[in-house]
Amino acid sequence: MKWFDMPPLWLLAFAVMAYLQARFFDLGLSLANPVTLLLSGLLVGGGIVLTGLAVLEFRRHSTTIVPHQVPTELIQTGVFKRSRNPIYLADVLLLLGLILWWDAVLSLVLVPIFFWVLETRFVIPEENRMRRTFRADFARYAEKTRRWV
Repeated sequence: MKWFDMPPLWLLAFAVMAYLQARFFDLGLSLANPVTLLLSGLLVGGGIVLTGLAVLEFRRHSTTIVPHQVPTELIQTGVFKRSRNPIYLADVLLLLGLILWWDAVLSLVLVPIFFWVLETRFVIPEENRMRRTFRADFARYAEKTRRWV
């Protein structure tokens, strides 16, 4: 069952909700303008780049990227110097960018809900596993690197 409880599937579910809202329940609300389109492109592009950089670090350190598994190494290099959760941050950027791209104004409320889902279902349990596994190293890392940005 844990294989179905993965961040990309949550992102897909929230993105589908936003798309359906934009398609069928727009209520005449719109933020559409060239600046919004540019911002949405930057957010989606930034999310893709951030995910790619994080995946490269996982591969370089030969540790698992699967959220429910215990990593063999604590990654503190690359994008992980700036954020303890760059892939989850990228997921939030992607969702926000898609919502703006689709002009799904009412779906903006999904962003903090998605953030909360990621935090409670993945970030906190992962950090607890890393805290138990890496002890002092994780404590030092958490002290110098923010959870999100």
